[in-house]
Amino acid sequence: MSLPTKLTILRILLTPVVVGLLYVESFCFRVASLSVFLIAALTDWFDGHLARKLGYVSPLGNFLDPLADKILVLSTLFAFAFYGHIAVWMVVVIAARDLIITALRLYADWKGQPVVTSATAKWKTASQMIAVYVIMLYLVIHAYFSGADPVWEAWRGYINLMMQFVTLITVLTALQYLFENRHHVRSLMLACLRVLAPGNLAK
Repeated sequence: MSLPTKLTILRILLTPVVVGLLYVESFCFRVASLSVFLIAALTDWFDGHLARKLGYVSPLGNFLDPLADKILVLSTLFAFAFYGHIAVWMVVVIAARDLIITALRLYADWKGQPVVTSATAKWKTASQMIAVYVIMLYLVIHAYFSGADPVWEAWRGYINLMMQFVTLITVLTALQYLFENRHHVRSLMLACLRVLAPGNLAK
């Protein structure tokens, strides 16, 4: 197994540590959670850099890298939603988008025609990462001052607007993926119909 792939797997393994540290509402634990998240995010840059520099690009690495990003970001966002920091419906929409696109990517890989990650999808991932940073910083500062100040409610409003924007970008990139790979979408839908209703299609 190449070093870039090991870094990708490390990013997945660090995810439960990030989420677990968020469970304790204290300044130290939230700083630790933010620190581990930053380390996990840095592995994303390092594994891509090393893969290109050393020529360790592989189908496994190409599949695992975006999957590791989704696991890290979605798990953290679900933790935020569970503790009431962001709306649950936004995370559900983001998760549904990633589930659909991942299924499409798996099908395209199986067909031997991999889906190429678009530039807008990278912006989507970047916006989600930034959103997680902002929310974590909010939690760290709030835990440090540990006071019920009106300014915190204003920040919660800003965070809600930011997450609405991130959700919108996520949906738009999903529509772009589906349109650009509509031949895969149509083929996948026909394959599902053959499994679910083989008799009707045979007529």
